[in-house]
Amino acid sequence: MPPERYHLVLLLEGRPTMHGWWADETVARRKFASWVGAYGRAGARITLTDEETGARLTEWPDPG
Repeated sequence: MPPERYHLVLLLEGRPTMHGWWADETVARRKFASWVGAYGRAGARITLTDEETGARLTEWPDPG
């Protein structure tokens, strides 16, 4: 099984509240969308990062 390289983080009011790691990017992106639906509100920031490359793949809210 490949390493869990996709890291999802939920910050509430700047504090890390939840973390998740997935090996599959498609699964991680689905989880990201699910977390936005469940926790996306004022004061929340949700990020998905590729831990292998260090690239931030997506975040909510969109920094524009």
